Amino acid sequence: MSVLADLLAEVFREPTLAGVARELATLAAPLWLAALVGLLIGWAWRPRWAAPLVAVPHQPAPQAPALPPPPPQQPAPATADKLTLLPRAKEMALAAPVEDAELAVNTADLKHLRRVVDEKDGGPAWIHMMDRTLPTFRYQAWRRDMENGPPQYRSSTIFEDASPDVVRDFFWDDDFRMKNTWDDMLLQHNTLEECTETGTMVVRWVRKFPFFCSDREYIIGRRIWASGKTYYCVTKSVPRPSVPRSNKPRRVDLYYSSWCIRPVESRNGAMTACEVLLFHHEDMGIPWSIAKLGVQQGMWGCVKRIEPGLRAYQIARAAGEPMSKYAAIAHVNTKFVAEELTASEGNSEASSSSNNTVAEKPKHWAGNLPKVFLIGGAVALACSFDQGLLTKAVIFGTARRFAGPGRR
Repeated sequence: MSVLADLLAEVFREPTLAGVARELATLAAPLWLAALVGLLIGWAWRPRWAAPLVAVPHQPAPQAPALPPPPPQQPAPATADKLTLLPRAKEMALAAPVEDAELAVNTADLKHLRRVVDEKDGGPAWIHMMDRTLPTFRYQAWRRDMENGPPQYRSSTIFEDASPDVVRDFFWDDDFRMKNTWDDMLLQHNTLEECTETGTMVVRWVRKFPFFCSDREYIIGRRIWASGKTYYCVTKSVPRPSVPRSNKPRRVDLYYSSWCIRPVESRNGAMTACEVLLFHHEDMGIPWSIAKLGVQQGMWGCVKRIEPGLRAYQIARAAGEPMSKYAAIAHVNTKFVAEELTASEGNSEASSSSNNTVAEKPKHWAGNLPKVFLIGGAVALACSFDQGLLTKAVIFGTARRFAGPGRR
């Protein structure tokens, strides 16, 4: 404060009013310029860490499903060997035998995903974020904010001239993700556990984050169910204490990303299009207010990379290129009859109300101006400086304190 007081005293010693104004402008101009640049960069920035939240994309519907937290994690198998030594077969009953309950992803996860897809899970209404159409696909996205937990996202893509089988393999194929670089955030992947009876896998991913964050590690359980040509693909974080933690990359403990892939009518009236419904949320360890800003600004740029990757995958398959082991295990899925599963769940969901999708209401800019300046400036500074006057901890700490309970 004494330094500031001395500077102001020097300014007001100027003999003329013009001199005082000139000195004040000289003192304040760099601060205003920095604030303006910070706002502009923070608003226009397209963060790459938003990619995992928009991996895939439903046709406009009068109602949209809500997404509560996924079912409780099932206890992990005692050892990886126990999982990999399960009997070999391609189908298993949905009566949930002991082996199914022990798997990283089981029938309870399927039932949860079906409730989400069928709009019978309850919860807050979805806020419509985006609707974009290109000649070969259409994309829509929604978001909702939970009282306790990270923002949740729902998205829909309709790919023209694409079969559910190929789209299923495309998203399951980790080798092609890295080879084609359509998902250029994926740095490493390896399989930890595999059950060739059910197709259940536990994989480890390391994903690239911006320079001001450490990379992120994911331990993911995943499995596919099939009802006709409709596929329910569940991926979620699973606890594996046997896999050591490290500071870099930082492990993400809360991750849920699941798809419903099904054939739909194309624009020309034939059943040659494929719809992908995605339900996703995760806690990346980034303040949720900043994460929402990043997703909103970076979503479309990330989504546009998926469609060219899918077309390249179709060409490779048509040319007879051999399938990777990940694509091959996507063919090992649990068959079920949708009507029988619905009947087994009883009528407990009959009274559940659906959640109407609502459009986001514009908020008066003046009421949020302080937060816009602070969070926008924090994002911009974090992206612009690796070393400097403000450390990363101060930048994000200030934004987190101001943003309130959005990140605990």
